[in-house]
Amino acid sequence: MIYQGSCHCGAVAFEAEGEIDSGLACNCSICSRKGSLLWFIPRDKLRLKTPEEAASTYTFNKHVIKHRFCPTCGMHPYGEGSDPKGNAMAAINLRCIENLDLDSIPVHHHDGRSH
Repeated sequence: MIYQGSCHCGAVAFEAEGEIDSGLACNCSICSRKGSLLWFIPRDKLRLKTPEEAASTYTFNKHVIKHRFCPTCGMHPYGEGSDPKGNAMAAINLRCIENLDLDSIPVHHHDGRSH
């Protein structure tokens, strides 16, 4: 399945390919403030529909995850990093995907605050 998503103003838009079987809610310092609900896919399954330069990047702590956000509306539609095996991954904010019934998606909670 291919999903369409974007920030609020549309300046950062993307397509994400895969099957959404669950979302991850993390309680780390950034995720708890953003309220993101994350879906992880291989980075090559995320295709930007707008120039990469349309999104700004924020990193913190170990600087291994690129938190991408729109400098105009402030939304955080996705992030980029690597899984423990070194594979390039994207963390899609499910709240930025169009016409998605979030109530039908099981949510797993991750204790990022303690790690």
